[in-house]
Amino acid sequence: MLPLTVPELRRLLLAVREPPERFRFRLAWSYWRRRHQAIAKRCHQARRARRPLLLRPVPLPTALPAPSVPDATLSEAQWQRVLPLLPPQRPPRGRPYRDHRPLVAAMVWVEQTGRPWSAVPRQCGPWKTVHSRYQQWRRNGLWAQIRAALADQTSDQPEVVAA
Repeated sequence: MLPLTVPELRRLLLAVREPPERFRFRLAWSYWRRRHQAIAKRCHQARRARRPLLLRPVPLPTALPAPSVPDATLSEAQWQRVLPLLPPQRPPRGRPYRDHRPLVAAMVWVEQTGRPWSAVPRQCGPWKTVHSRYQQWRRNGLWAQIRAALADQTSDQPEVVAA
């Protein structure tokens, strides 16, 4: 069970002045809530432990450095594998999309580091744009294809030609 919090303790102390039935109800409710939160916490931790390695956040140092520009996380070979999967930069009508490369790099960076979307460096564009594009691509199944293309290391290695 989780320990009592200050607001919870304050509520229980105020409930002492209430009729005994009401106090018993508040005590039972407090017990149920702390037990429920402990179960939810355990389940959340177990679910995060089962996540694939690509999605697990990297342990952060105690003093967080300023986020670096994540554009460096995509090599030219990786970008060439991802580029054919992306929608055209200029849609049939409307405003052109923001450049895809910094957005993809920021998405990969968030997945690798486990940092919040709001920590995406400004050089990559507005974090809300990065997050909304990520959500859109996940719904369309495009993000799974991008991750598969980035995970494919075989095309990064030079071919060995037998003489």
